[in-house]
Amino acid sequence: MEFRIEKDTLGEINVPADKFWGAQTERSKQNFPIGNEKMPKEIIEAFAILKKSAAKVNSELGLLDSKKAEAIAYAADQLLANKLNEHFPLVVWQTGSGTQSNMNVNEVLAFVGNKWLQQEGSDLVLHPNDDVNKSQSSNDTYPTAMHIAFVLKLEDAVLPAILVLKNTLKQKSEAFQDVVKIGRTHLQDATPLTLGQEISGWHRMLEKSELFIKESVQHLKELALGGTAVGTGLNAHPEFSNRVAKTISEFTGKNFISAENKFHSLTSYDEAVYAHGALKALAADMMKIANDVRWLASGPRSGIGEITIPANEPGSSIMPGKVNPTQSEAVTMVAAQVMGNDATIGFAASQGNFELNVFKPVIAYNFLQSSQLLADSIRSFDERCAQGIEPNSEQIDKNLHGSLMLVTALNPHIGYENAAKIAKKAFNDNSTLKEAAVKLELLTEEEFDSYVKPEEMTYPK
Repeated sequence: MEFRIEKDTLGEINVPADKFWGAQTERSKQNFPIGNEKMPKEIIEAFAILKKSAAKVNSELGLLDSKKAEAIAYAADQLLANKLNEHFPLVVWQTGSGTQSNMNVNEVLAFVGNKWLQQEGSDLVLHPNDDVNKSQSSNDTYPTAMHIAFVLKLEDAVLPAILVLKNTLKQKSEAFQDVVKIGRTHLQDATPLTLGQEISGWHRMLEKSELFIKESVQHLKELALGGTAVGTGLNAHPEFSNRVAKTISEFTGKNFISAENKFHSLTSYDEAVYAHGALKALAADMMKIANDVRWLASGPRSGIGEITIPANEPGSSIMPGKVNPTQSEAVTMVAAQVMGNDATIGFAASQGNFELNVFKPVIAYNFLQSSQLLADSIRSFDERCAQGIEPNSEQIDKNLHGSLMLVTALNPHIGYENAAKIAKKAFNDNSTLKEAAVKLELLTEEEFDSYVKPEEMTYPK
């Protein structure tokens, strides 16, 4: 392998000749051989948006040569076009401020920008710190990149996925509104409802999660940029933070603003905790929906079997013909991962010491993983499971009319205690409720039939 010599304040170091990063990136690469988890691509892309915006504003403020700003913008656009992916090798498990990833971006943009300047015939030379990082610190750029990445992921991936499944469940709820089935509480028989009503509960869960996420996103749109090292804004123009937030908004189409208190935004990540809490709520709802689906589809002959779901693949390597609720299983595993990520994020966010939290990369990694897993699993569950849900009418009717809890309809007519006698006798005799009611001489067959109508038990009466 061929190398070139790069320098930083610690001295010289060999860097692979075909890579665009510099000395600080190479030192991080060598000093942190920990795990396989790379700095998320979304964070690197958010940095590119940030650096391009900062260069534009610094140029407008007369702090950066306009040609240099153009070079930084060119390099950032190359990054955003996925042409520089191989030049960002650093792992999550590095300095907790994310300094080395900030410098990785600075070095690569400077390298690419300098090539462009040479092609343009310019004698100008970009410096990673003095130019690409002008008016910035890792302490305010990394949290800014985090918030940009989080907002883009939530609004462009998670919320659209929720909308897709929400629409499917609304359609199913309306289609099955008249399919009367037995309800269940405590995993035991309860009074009837319709399959449409049951699914409407799932639909409302997604509506609520959607509202929670949308509300939490607003807090993530506050950016730390402009606080520089400790929140004071040292070495940044007084107008820098507001103008860069506006520029980032123009580039992304999102309404970002400068954080009101930079001392808070450098050391506290309560916005991330709050927003990920909304993701955890979504994960909890998806766990419930997926579990309901696989319970209701259990069988096909020895389970509840009240709905059918698509058979996507063979379910066993030894049992021929077996088909499993694999989409539900994938969703529930994702939910478990998200809940674990939430614990990590909550703990990491609690570790702000004085003017800085140094758990940034692990917060970013877990937040973005949760977002991606939820978005992907929800879309997969919708396409490969939810859209194919159908009622098994024969099994639904069997379970409905065999349930002892239909006796609840008799409470207003013969009282709770007499109704309980009927239920207990039917259970002990293995008979129907009607047979038990007649034997106890509490009702005639005609009276029983007039009072116990499952379809009329699905609404207030």
